[in-house]
Amino acid sequence: MEFEVNHRSRECDARVGRVHTPHGTFETPVFMPVGTQGSVKAVCPEDLVKAGARIVLANTYHLYLRPGHETIRRLGGLHQFMNWPRPILTDSGGFQVYSLAGLRKLTEEGVLFQSHLDGSSHFIGPKEAMEIQTALGADIIMAFDECVPFPAEYSYVEASVALTTRWAERCLAHRTDERQALFGIIQGGMYEDLRERSAKELVAMDFDGYALGGLSVGEDRETRLRIVRAVRRYLPEDKPVYLMGVGAPEDLVEAVILGVDMFDCVMPTRNARNGTLFTSRGRLTIKNARFAEDKRPLDASCGCYTCRGFSRAYLRHLFMSRELLGYRLNTIHNLHYYATLMEDVRRAVREQRMEQFRKEFYENQTGPEQG
Repeated sequence: MEFEVNHRSRECDARVGRVHTPHGTFETPVFMPVGTQGSVKAVCPEDLVKAGARIVLANTYHLYLRPGHETIRRLGGLHQFMNWPRPILTDSGGFQVYSLAGLRKLTEEGVLFQSHLDGSSHFIGPKEAMEIQTALGADIIMAFDECVPFPAEYSYVEASVALTTRWAERCLAHRTDERQALFGIIQGGMYEDLRERSAKELVAMDFDGYALGGLSVGEDRETRLRIVRAVRRYLPEDKPVYLMGVGAPEDLVEAVILGVDMFDCVMPTRNARNGTLFTSRGRLTIKNARFAEDKRPLDASCGCYTCRGFSRAYLRHLFMSRELLGYRLNTIHNLHYYATLMEDVRRAVREQRMEQFRKEFYENQTGPEQG
């Protein structure tokens, strides 16, 4: 993987770059749709391309359990398996293991856990996480880490940071395919000094990129941005910075201003299935009765397939009827919105008007349901 920075804002820390991978190049800042089980829910790869997606995320934990990483390897790797020729990033599985709570046991070597599918016992540590991601064949892979809950006592988080550092060293030692970029994951909870320690220890190992993990776990937005701001200063300028699991549009804009390059979140796809649509004027809840005879598109300024061909009234009908087409059309629109938002951000950085863009972004959040 190669990363180059092409434009820097003179107003803030926002920047525009390019990441070159074995399966193509994408520009940053970038939003990655989440394809948990090798599929972005409700849409096909062609929908993703047309919506503007350039890289997707797949989940190590879920693909390990079903259908199995060795099965995917025998079938030609994840790109061929899911018919996605563009870049893929796989997470390490650490967050999913963290979310299992009572179904896991943490040790120095890794995590022993029970499958959420059938209760069977499994073990993933740094070595296993690298083996699984190597078999999947992703372009960017993540080091195995421990994601701590919020809130958490300082002593616990301090020990967790030390463990994540030791695991990161083992991940580097067990990396076998140099074509795969390996990112380290910075932990430390909401404690700035522990975040600093984690960042400095991982930067000394010279990973290909750095991720901020352990956020969007219940903390408020100001705390999250404070941590991002505190950590960003310790990260090298020639490596991409990835904020994991954070995805509200306003969070993306603020994090870009702080110098973040990559994002992922289930928010656009999950909200689409729940009937919440993102527009240039703010969020729209399609089930509201006021849209029953509304002939307008979701967003008059949007050029996605959904907005070009379907009315709010029809989308409401599909949602209220639980028609599968509704999930697809809603998801296409939300993913297009996110891709367009990132494109607009990149343009604003290039044209040195990021502060103006930020101001207009918030001014426009007046609510499409009002007009």
